[in-house]
Amino acid sequence: MSHHARDLSAPSAAPSAAPSHAPSARLRDARFAYRDQRVVLTIEQLELPDRGLVALVGPNGCGKSTLLLALAGLLEPLTGQVEVLDTAPPPQQRIATVFQQHHADEALPLTVGEVVQMGRFAERGLLRRLRQPDRDAVEEAMDRLAIADLRRRQMAELSGGQRQRALVAQALAQRADLLLLDEPLTGLDAPSRDRIHQVLEAERSAKPVVMATHDLDEARSADQVVLLSGQVIAAGPPDEALTPDCLLTAYGGLAAAEFDEHRDDAQAPSGPPA
Repeated sequence: MSHHARDLSAPSAAPSAAPSHAPSARLRDARFAYRDQRVVLTIEQLELPDRGLVALVGPNGCGKSTLLLALAGLLEPLTGQVEVLDTAPPPQQRIATVFQQHHADEALPLTVGEVVQMGRFAERGLLRRLRQPDRDAVEEAMDRLAIADLRRRQMAELSGGQRQRALVAQALAQRADLLLLDEPLTGLDAPSRDRIHQVLEAERSAKPVVMATHDLDEARSADQVVLLSGQVIAAGPPDEALTPDCLLTAYGGLAAAEFDEHRDDAQAPSGPPA
């Protein structure tokens, strides 16, 4: 059965109500810890926009993954409040997530088609049969990630880039109001990286997309940056949040030097001197 190719520039539909300019997330006086109760992230105040790409950046252990878990409703704060999509605690059924892959996940006996169909479970549940709108959402997501021809392949048989495209397709099939991704482009082959990047560019025009990344160049292309180092160092447009002083506070001298080098390269003339 053939399926028509779909426009990558068209964002996936979401079942949200009329557009609102209220923040997609608000955090106040929030402190986060894991089982040992050691506080790993403190956020006094943070608001995320109602649409666009938000890049979470900072050194290893700075709190990027912790913040994603909190926004997904998977980690409760020790103190304070996390409100997502005007709801506290966050409404998990309206939030799609793509977290980093684990070897155990790769070994599960699931096909690509089955993995993408799981994106509909948030709305349909585990036991209810998929309706035609559900099947349409699954097909659209697979087409946009160029994995329709892989639908019967086992996930364990795929390359890392193909697996990541399947997981992003699963998130798109959910047609959620908020998309959260943990380093979705790291370590991928060029075709997979480009395809996922194109899809995220489309999604950011219609909904909030929050992405953790180690790549400062990726962060510079975002609409908003949240720079973390156990707390919020800076939050705002890239040219405000990724200044040398902010990077020095978060990373130390190495990142500030890298920023200066990038800025010098960007300002260098593109042609030979006259």
